[in-house]
Amino acid sequence: MNYHMSPEEFRRHGYKMVDWIANYLGHVEEIPIYPEVEPGEIRKRLPDKAPERPEPFEEVMNDLDEIVMPGIMHWQSPGWFAFFPANSSPPSILGEMASAGLAIQGMLWSTSPACTEIESHVLDWLVDLLGLPATWKTAGPGGGVIQSTASDATHTALVAARYRAGGSISDQVVYASSEAHSSIEKGARIAGFEHIRSIKVDGNQSMDTGALIAAVTRDINTGLRPVFVNSTVGTTGTGGVDPVLAIGSIAHDNGMWHHVDAAWAGSTMICPEFRNHQKGLELVDSYVFNPHKLMFTNLDCSVFFIADRTPLTDVMRILPPYLSNTASASDEVIDYRDWNVPLGRRFRALKLWFVLRSYGAEGIRHHIREHVRLATELEKKIESHPSLELIAPRHFSLLSFRHVAGDKATGQLVDTINESKKSYVTTSSFDGRLFIRISIGQTRTAAEHVDRLWKIIKENAATVNG
Repeated sequence: MNYHMSPEEFRRHGYKMVDWIANYLGHVEEIPIYPEVEPGEIRKRLPDKAPERPEPFEEVMNDLDEIVMPGIMHWQSPGWFAFFPANSSPPSILGEMASAGLAIQGMLWSTSPACTEIESHVLDWLVDLLGLPATWKTAGPGGGVIQSTASDATHTALVAARYRAGGSISDQVVYASSEAHSSIEKGARIAGFEHIRSIKVDGNQSMDTGALIAAVTRDINTGLRPVFVNSTVGTTGTGGVDPVLAIGSIAHDNGMWHHVDAAWAGSTMICPEFRNHQKGLELVDSYVFNPHKLMFTNLDCSVFFIADRTPLTDVMRILPPYLSNTASASDEVIDYRDWNVPLGRRFRALKLWFVLRSYGAEGIRHHIREHVRLATELEKKIESHPSLELIAPRHFSLLSFRHVAGDKATGQLVDTINESKKSYVTTSSFDGRLFIRISIGQTRTAAEHVDRLWKIIKENAATVNG
């Protein structure tokens, strides 16, 4: 008996799946954003044991609606203002389908030349599109590679920095601002660093370079070695921007690896007017940004650039005999297995290539600029409302604000917004006080969705109890 789905059956079910996805994207705005299920409720709907005999695929599709959808948080809703976006788009979905259909393992150039060469070429495009140093192209000493997430890219940078510094890791020190993403500390711990310094921020939520210099000086005076410092362009809490050039100078003077985390805001650099936020890239050793946030390319797609790939490939390269091949031995090709921790690699570049060609640089710029414009208009409304106050400058399309009456009123306002089921926001805290984050950047978010959110805020800000 042949248990495989035939090409004809695949075509029939595949057309239905495309219709299902298209219908979902066309109607996601009408669906309540967050699921109303209790912990364990989805598992209770599943049988205790896997099926012994094949089930009709029609039943599988039916359970997509009956079991899966009730437990889905709808990140693709245009009312999504929470966390940062996890965007997708039809070209990206189609690219993912093609990648899944080809199902190659792109660990080496020789295991699928197109996988490697398209990735290298598309990332070279991005160097130009984002105004990054030309030496980061693959023809220079650096290059780019697609990682799964910014967390993985940061961990990779930390490992390369540890290797380049040499000696014992027991006296090596890592620095990042108190507003840096948690993946910096997590990556440093995983990489084996014992000394991790949190540097305070100034009134603009940017790293205080005076505090950084003082921390570095203290560590040197006690016999420790500063080896890694992180600059963030667009912090998760408030969208803060660290002074990349100043931090780069401190890193250069002290022999530290300088990494830039632009996971969220990096995509905005396709618009030249935002590049003033990352002056000083000539002093940067590594850089990461996520097209899966603002560039309409679905998870996972995190682009990691490195100024000099030698320490990275030296620490990552292990060549067992079963991976030896003529192309790798020639040193004329890139083997991306030497650029990241995993050996196995999907054809992630395909969906990014599809997106860049389908939107064009002008299409991506248009949507990013529109989201920033919407954030700018909302910022003005929040500033003029007597019950609300911004807690940080807005640089891109993230707004951070709170109710002047305090945490209780701020929390009540959040609950009211999210209970609408058509808009969804998240919170964070700074200086021990709660605040609301509004992240504008979901693929389909337009003025009408921001207006709907503001209506809820405006109508309830004056009535919540402090």
